[in-house]
Amino acid sequence: MARIYAVGVGPGDPELLTRKAERILRQADVILAPVSRSGEVSVALETSREFLDAGRQQIIIHQFPMTSDMGRLIPAWQEAAALMAGHADAGREVAFITIGDPLLYSTFIYLLRIFRTSYPHLEIEIVPGISSINTAAAAAGVALAEADERLAIIPATAGMDAIIEAVAKFETVVLLKVKPLYADILEMLRQMGRQQSTLFVERVGSDRQKVLSDLSEMAAHKPDYLSLMIVKKR
Repeated sequence: MARIYAVGVGPGDPELLTRKAERILRQADVILAPVSRSGEVSVALETSREFLDAGRQQIIIHQFPMTSDMGRLIPAWQEAAALMAGHADAGREVAFITIGDPLLYSTFIYLLRIFRTSYPHLEIEIVPGISSINTAAAAAGVALAEADERLAIIPATAGMDAIIEAVAKFETVVLLKVKPLYADILEMLRQMGRQQSTLFVERVGSDRQKVLSDLSEMAAHKPDYLSLMIVKKR
């Protein structure tokens, strides 16, 4: 029986993979890359491509639908877990690759729960990755937190009430997945006087990276799914 790895490959820049992540990707027998819809390009796979050997390794693209419908999500998670478990039981090392970090808003969190309950005999190793949050702060040259400041990470899917509460309470708020509520968030920032202390970062670490600090430029921009905002009190 071989091991299953969850490998964080960072935000999209191959140079931001850790040395451990690269080593595991090169040695694994099976690579499983997630996508949210059929035919979609896996950002995690494209980030890792130079470290893989398609002639030796089996590369599997597995679809995890982007939905809140548990009737669709749970079977997708179970299918992926069973697939990886089957390879591991056959003696093949499996690497599940994910952008950012495997335990920060990652699909692997749900797979890990399945492994622990349904496949407790499997050995799982999690390889942390650099998150888009750290990379965005570096690209923008802004501190996430210092001294006694507090940092909150809020997915925009939590809703405007949660976002407004966090912006009012915390010195720094990172808003993830801002696309669905983009216009509402911009209006909130105007009303709360955060026009001069907000940064928008999109596709950080890739050749499509964009960093905006002017609210009017943000308003004129159509955001990508892989975008976030860093909102400071000052």
